[in-house]
Amino acid sequence: MTLARLHCVLSEAMEWRISRGHEFQIGGRRYGDPASEPGFSGPLALSRDSDVPLFSVLGRAGATAVYLYQSGNVWELEVVVEKVLPPDPAQPCPVCLSGGRRSPPEDFGGIAGYYDLLESIRNPEHEQHKEMVEWVGEDFDPETFSAAEVNRAIAPVARPH
Repeated sequence: MTLARLHCVLSEAMEWRISRGHEFQIGGRRYGDPASEPGFSGPLALSRDSDVPLFSVLGRAGATAVYLYQSGNVWELEVVVEKVLPPDPAQPCPVCLSGGRRSPPEDFGGIAGYYDLLESIRNPEHEQHKEMVEWVGEDFDPETFSAAEVNRAIAPVARPH
């Protein structure tokens, strides 16, 4: 798996599909798709993530990366390798084992906008309650998480092409 494929897996797992750019920051280097929409800046050149095997930069327990995802707002995730297991042909890879909550909608004003969304949908008296419930859907529950749903979403992009 390459870093480019990890980007696809992460964006599917988070239900983010409007990407205008992404970047991994690992060990003082930046990786991404130089052809994607500009928006990330920094002193280091952006190396093509499709050329970087995941194991070569995150191949040990404790390795970390910062994943930046741009969809009009920049979301920043920390990727931490908790454990490296020997390959098992019977086990799909990658696989989501657990999680905490549903991901925030991607194009909603970043973390501040997400907190505003939560406040409005939880309070029927809020002036934007009806509009926000219509936007995210009545079934949007930020406290729910399903590893099975995440695994169904990432399966098509996790497999080698």
